Amino acid sequence: MAIWLELGIFIVVLAIGVWQLWDVKKAQAERIAREARKPSDQDA
Repeated sequence: MAIWLELGIFIVVLAIGVWQLWDVKKAQAERIAREARKPSDQDA
């Protein structure tokens, strides 16, 4: 019975990790798109 509890906890933790990775990739894509639209003024 305890193995199912451990397996459930493992699946929940794994799902949270995958969700976090997906969220980071989405945020990186948004940042890259924002930087592509607006050139930086650091070269001046």
